[in-house]
Amino acid sequence: MCGIAGLLGPGGAGAEGVLEPIAVEMADALAHRGPDDRGIWCDAGAGVALAHRRLSIIDLAPTGHQPMVSADGRFVVVFNGEIYNHHELRGRLERSGSIFEGHSDTRVIVEGAGAWGPERMLSELNGMFALALWDRETRRLHLARDRMGEKPLYYARLGGAFVFGSELKALMRHPGWVGRLDADAADRYFRYNYVPGPRTIFQGVHKLEPGHWLTVSAGRGRLDGTTSAPAARPEPTPYWSLPDVARAGLEAPLAGSPNAVMAALDELLNDAVHLRMESDVPIGALLSGGIDSSLVVALMQRHASASVKTFSVGFAEQEYDESAHARRVAGHLGTDHTEFRVTPDDALSVVPELPSIYDEPFADSSQIPTFLIARLARRHVTVALSGDAGDELFMGYHRYAWGETLWSRVGWLPRPVRQALAGALTLWSPQGLDRLAETVYPLFPARFRVSTPGDRIHKLAGVVGASNPHALYDRLLTNFSGHVCPAPRERRPASSARGHYGGHCGGHCGGHCGGHYGGRESPVAIGDFASWMAALDMLVYLPDDILVKVDRATMATSLESRAPFLDPRLVELSWRVPKALKIRGATGKWITRQLLYRYVPRELVDRPKQGFSVPIDAWLRKPLREWAEDLLAPNRLAESGVIDVAHVRARWEEHLSGRRSWAHFLWSVLMFESWRRRYRPASP
Repeated sequence: MCGIAGLLGPGGAGAEGVLEPIAVEMADALAHRGPDDRGIWCDAGAGVALAHRRLSIIDLAPTGHQPMVSADGRFVVVFNGEIYNHHELRGRLERSGSIFEGHSDTRVIVEGAGAWGPERMLSELNGMFALALWDRETRRLHLARDRMGEKPLYYARLGGAFVFGSELKALMRHPGWVGRLDADAADRYFRYNYVPGPRTIFQGVHKLEPGHWLTVSAGRGRLDGTTSAPAARPEPTPYWSLPDVARAGLEAPLAGSPNAVMAALDELLNDAVHLRMESDVPIGALLSGGIDSSLVVALMQRHASASVKTFSVGFAEQEYDESAHARRVAGHLGTDHTEFRVTPDDALSVVPELPSIYDEPFADSSQIPTFLIARLARRHVTVALSGDAGDELFMGYHRYAWGETLWSRVGWLPRPVRQALAGALTLWSPQGLDRLAETVYPLFPARFRVSTPGDRIHKLAGVVGASNPHALYDRLLTNFSGHVCPAPRERRPASSARGHYGGHCGGHCGGHCGGHYGGRESPVAIGDFASWMAALDMLVYLPDDILVKVDRATMATSLESRAPFLDPRLVELSWRVPKALKIRGATGKWITRQLLYRYVPRELVDRPKQGFSVPIDAWLRKPLREWAEDLLAPNRLAESGVIDVAHVRARWEEHLSGRRSWAHFLWSVLMFESWRRRYRPASP
């Protein structure tokens, strides 16, 4: 795992004295991603500089150093990630005449580009990656990102140069950086707790979308021996399409009995885990005790020659604590298990660092335990496998089951009737509903019990009045009731996209796509409502929330995280698994549960889905209160120009009184303000 950065600008005599210092600065901003080595490569005549920070995982020798040049000298690459099928690709390339030195997986990229061309090379890779490939013959720079967006890549035009990097902090080191706030992106952030791609919180700075690549050509030569700046901002192009994969899978479902489908899943997931266990440094796993991480650890232990090192975090607050479950799973599997108990003081020590870790506002509060478990694991290993993406692939979130059921039961009612029903649901406060639930829960099986039922019922009230199922889904993803910006901007629908997703959905949805997705194409033509929701989650929520959280938290501690569920073969297989094998009644991930029961007794893992959350509600009232009071001071909130101060202050006072929990709402404001004070963006 590494960090990459670089620029393509005007070249010519004397450009090297400008390019190299900038590239060094950009690389050093990413030292946490690659503490083991730094490499710089420049071509002054073309105006290109590539920079790399290395976290040595495979081929620790100098033969793994980057930037790496192909054997024939044509291609130069900087690469962040791992290519899991590099042995197979190397064999094919060597048989066709390619020359290899060392056993680095990076080598298959430059030699594959020469043998197959850049686009086909990308389609051959099974891995997580963000890369920059310079073609010295055509004088073109190619940027690419893996299919599901495990590894990040940002780009912008700054001061006449095209600039890119693994994190925004690398771009901030370029002398042309301005960092002007994008008010529309801020509005989306406040609704969804992250900035959906391809936007970033800064105007003119973009995320390269998963499964895409873009090409920038060097500027034209001048009579004085220099070159002009690169052409206008390029548009990304897909080399792989999730909507196409989803449609193809739904049209050709796996045949046979549930056991036959489970056998196919077992075989492929075993291989995905085994491939991700290759490492020249110590390796372990992050274990929550849930379905997905437990299954990954069980398969790791099956392939390991010794006890797998596993790591978990726990909380004193029982409703948030999964550590006992993880401990029991670890004990059954015989792993070498380490556990860390999180205290409010631990959280308080992490919170000030969050803006620097994420570079833009990010308010998924599980970012705190994710960072803490990454830091814990890094003390013992350099690589850790996780169960990320199991929920998206096999419909583990509650919204897939009950969102579809809810709409089928109330969607036929006239909207005024549904709005009246919503009003009835909110007659009691969330706290009153919580007390009622505590009284009646003993009458129902454990699977019907959920945390914070009062807030969930109030959220339910907010979604039953939706105009259509797609708007319902958008409301499910909205993490608070109310607004932050004084004059909320028009919500662009999920279909109003750009790039690969065409800029529109083609009208398939009748104008009712609903959603915030910065506008990716709404993959509405792929089947039932639950499948539609899962596809949207894979397109945006997974890469822009879950994978951002994991990448930044692990890279901040120089830990490499690997997700077997994101093997592209497994993603494709998941779309061929019939929905009836994913959702049974109110139970999601049915097939992965059944597979896990082959390795772990049912009683150790069969419990309601809990999620990786933290007690922000209580922390804001006590140990984090002073920190929050400072950030929510009215005069400081007004400085941003995008926050409704009176609205936020009212929510804060209500939260402190205990009348209502506004923890998620307030956390989004606190993370924005903490970020704003750290980076001081220019006004929109």
